Amino acid sequence: MLTSRIKAHGRAFAHIAAYHPELTALRRELHAHPELGFEEHFTARRVVESLKVCGVDEIHTGIGKTGVVAVIHGRTRGSGRMMGLRADMDALPMHEESDVAWRSARPGLMHGCGHDGHTAMLVGAARYLAATRQFDGTAVLIFQPGEEGFAGAKAMIEDGLFERFPVQSVYAMHNWPQMPPGTVGINPGPMMAAADRITIEITGKGGHGAHPYQTVDPVLVAAHIITAVQSIVSRNVRALDQAVISLCSMHAGDPGAFSVLPGKATLVGTVRSFSAEVQDLLEKRLHEVCNGVAMGLGASAHVRYERVYPATLNTVDEARFAAAVARHLVGHEHVNDALEPSMGAEDFAFMLQVKPGAYLRLGQGTEHGVGSCYLHNSRYDFNDDVLPLGAALHAGLVEQGMPLSPA
Repeated sequence: MLTSRIKAHGRAFAHIAAYHPELTALRRELHAHPELGFEEHFTARRVVESLKVCGVDEIHTGIGKTGVVAVIHGRTRGSGRMMGLRADMDALPMHEESDVAWRSARPGLMHGCGHDGHTAMLVGAARYLAATRQFDGTAVLIFQPGEEGFAGAKAMIEDGLFERFPVQSVYAMHNWPQMPPGTVGINPGPMMAAADRITIEITGKGGHGAHPYQTVDPVLVAAHIITAVQSIVSRNVRALDQAVISLCSMHAGDPGAFSVLPGKATLVGTVRSFSAEVQDLLEKRLHEVCNGVAMGLGASAHVRYERVYPATLNTVDEARFAAAVARHLVGHEHVNDALEPSMGAEDFAFMLQVKPGAYLRLGQGTEHGVGSCYLHNSRYDFNDDVLPLGAALHAGLVEQGMPLSPA
């Protein structure tokens, strides 16, 4: 049903669907051999081998350590236009619990976010674009390492990505299990939140658990801080803005020393926001609240606030263009161009800080079956049925963004 409906809208989809089994085989091979950020040597090698078969014009390796860039020239290049398409390649440090034949062969590593599928989709787009070249300009296909916490996009940029390949715009997409196959979501503005890391080191005075009056208990201080910081969003952030503070880890003392009050405690957590103003406010108030609570209880607190990923903010014109391309492919009723932003984070944000562009979500989840498991889950798997659609959407961005002039 999905295939017949989309074929009615897209020449690229029909073309790519012919080699759907090959894309599936590549995706599953990558899934079985997951690699962490900046260690994607096997993945990068398989991408390069596939791109050579596709017949792309140029292949560049080692950008941002293990990144790969392919260049495909259109039938004409008189316009001088250049567009970037990006896919991420890395996996996660987690154990896979699925029973598929292509499950991870590397204990403790897993493609739990679908980057194997993203890579295969961009390879599929490369094969189609190199074969047809129905565009005026140059397509730059970016296979990025280290999205999962390693800021691989930033590494590629710092390694001269956009100086070497001066694209006018750049696009990326991510599978989304909460949307059904054949649907696309986008928003002209915030798509993903900024992700910051906070570490709070509390220093008190250790001692015997039977004589707490002789100590300054950092565990008690940590408990008060955990409660107090939850007031920051509810009482300092404007209700129409969005923010999250989650303290996710606490370490203090030794579980075997049940009667020893430790001298130190450490809290680690994440802070999420969409605007620089809110981000600045959250950082300021976290310092004030943590230091104030600790001081009031006779302890001290050192707050380390690290800005890890910025917010992923689509530029308006490029988001509207991408939505139009998606509507042409899947039909108007299957595109949500006012998609609710996610408080998750994405390092494609670094590219959008430098170039106009847009980040899309590609539906992949059936109600209870393939593709329904949420991202970063030990039983997650990419839905191979959407590979041709994702590849065709990449191709459509190129063909409609850099159209050939009428003969």
